[in-house]
Amino acid sequence: MALNFHSSALLFNLTPTTKFKHYSSSLSVRCSAPSSSDEDATNKKKKRLSQQSSWETEDSEGNDYLYRLGAEADNMNIAVGAKAGVIDSLFAGNFLGKDSDIVFDYRQKVTRSFAYLQGDYYVAPAFLDKVVCHIVKNYISHLLNAKVPLILGVWGGKGQGKTFQTELVFQAMGIEPVIMSAGELESERAGEPGKLIRERYRTASQVVQNQGKMSCLMINDIDAGLGRYGNTQVTVNNQIVVGTLMNLCDNPTRVSVGQQWREGDITHRIPIIVTGNDFSTMYAPLIRDGRMEKFYWQPTKEDIVNIVCRMYEKDGITRDEVATIVNTFPNQALDFYGAMRSRTYDQSILKWVEESGGAEDIGRRFLRQRKKGELPVFVPPEQTVEALLESGRSLTEEQKLIMENKLSKEYMKNMDE
Repeated sequence: MALNFHSSALLFNLTPTTKFKHYSSSLSVRCSAPSSSDEDATNKKKKRLSQQSSWETEDSEGNDYLYRLGAEADNMNIAVGAKAGVIDSLFAGNFLGKDSDIVFDYRQKVTRSFAYLQGDYYVAPAFLDKVVCHIVKNYISHLLNAKVPLILGVWGGKGQGKTFQTELVFQAMGIEPVIMSAGELESERAGEPGKLIRERYRTASQVVQNQGKMSCLMINDIDAGLGRYGNTQVTVNNQIVVGTLMNLCDNPTRVSVGQQWREGDITHRIPIIVTGNDFSTMYAPLIRDGRMEKFYWQPTKEDIVNIVCRMYEKDGITRDEVATIVNTFPNQALDFYGAMRSRTYDQSILKWVEESGGAEDIGRRFLRQRKKGELPVFVPPEQTVEALLESGRSLTEEQKLIMENKLSKEYMKNMDE
């Protein structure tokens, strides 16, 4: 007998009388020794009573309700959202103007918006062209008589703004992406990261279908999770993640999350963007040209000056002064100039702490103001070229100490004896 999924609502409408009858019948005891015919009758009755529960009823193929529940997971209220009244009110809420359950609310928040990016930022033209071209090519791939790689791999030196520049492009294009990190590519359960990638890919597809917005899947620092360095161990999850990404490249519109295939289960083609520092450590068939388009990002001196100029613009630092700072510290990554500006705040913060009662009282003051809804007042320091240069010299000195001392060798020198 084929099960009707909507009959599951009956499980939540059992009356106390029904439960009591079921309970009392299971407690009936015969004092006399049962005969074989009585045992057969009792077993048939128990079987008949057990089959009153839809959890144990089998369909024509011999599969019980739990099997069907897992196989048709996308038809459950966790995928489409059930109205309040159908499920317990504890799990219901109002989201996007509609009654929906809390799981549907959570699934929609997997995507990332960039409302926090307020201000004027500079995006390098070469970077903008490459990311925009990759996204558009994937969305119109059915119109092109060409093989379009699904993945764009943005790689280069550390701290060159690969992730931030990509997010700026997303904001400019109105894209609502799904973003993952390398830390999600490993799990204590085998197969979990591969399944997570497929679920996130399908979530991005749902953004296109349900919200009418462009979306993509972005994985940051992918070589940190999939790269092979020296004697690092390759786990089952590493292999499954690589296989999952390769399969997505080959079949971008047929993505399983573990249940049975259904004829109408077609997803939108979603472009994937990954960032990393060294793609040579990754599995070669994954990064081949048919699957991944590689883009080496090394900002030019002009790009660095333009980006840093926007960074220091509110501080009153002119473009010529920015050029002087960049020339003073050549061969530094973009994040160096952000850290340099951040370090200029140190003396002002220490002075502010001392004026607020010292380090002993600062914790209690923070808690009191937070409880009252008041934020501490802090006046940022006035930025000068001299202060920035001094901060930059202290940062380079720290870099030099790390490279020269190599304290790890000092700690381990007795291990070889």
